[in-house]
Amino acid sequence: MHIRAYIPDDLPEMCRIWNEVVEAGDAFPQEECLTAESGAAFFAAQTYTAVAEEDGRIYGLYILHPNNVGRCGHICNASYAVSSESRGRHIGEQLVLDCLAQGKAHGFRVLQFNAVVESNVHARHLYERLGFEQLGTIRGGFRMKNGEYVNICPYYREL
Repeated sequence: MHIRAYIPDDLPEMCRIWNEVVEAGDAFPQEECLTAESGAAFFAAQTYTAVAEEDGRIYGLYILHPNNVGRCGHICNASYAVSSESRGRHIGEQLVLDCLAQGKAHGFRVLQFNAVVESNVHARHLYERLGFEQLGTIRGGFRMKNGEYVNICPYYREL
């Protein structure tokens, strides 16, 4: 598996994988799926966007961008998406590790996740294993696709 910066040819598969997570309604805050046009603009607007690629196939991706501005602009945020058919292959871990390196290379000092859904135990265990600290719990901070409000857990790690 190779983690690399995305290229325009990757966009259709990137949008498919991203939309799969959006449509599940249990991890990303977005409710609208990306189109070819909105996806191209969305991924281009990030500080850095990378894909997990093997043998010409895209298995996952991440976006990296500032979490805030000005005096808090040294804190970045990221989102990760792995295709459902390739979960369990530790692709998410490879994406997070690359993201940590890219965050530092882009001058950020902290990577913070604002809204990790409490029931997303695989992501939470990964983040904790990689040295992220949970900042607390925000009760009812995420609205699931079915309308239920569940807790979110912010995490951070110094780079």
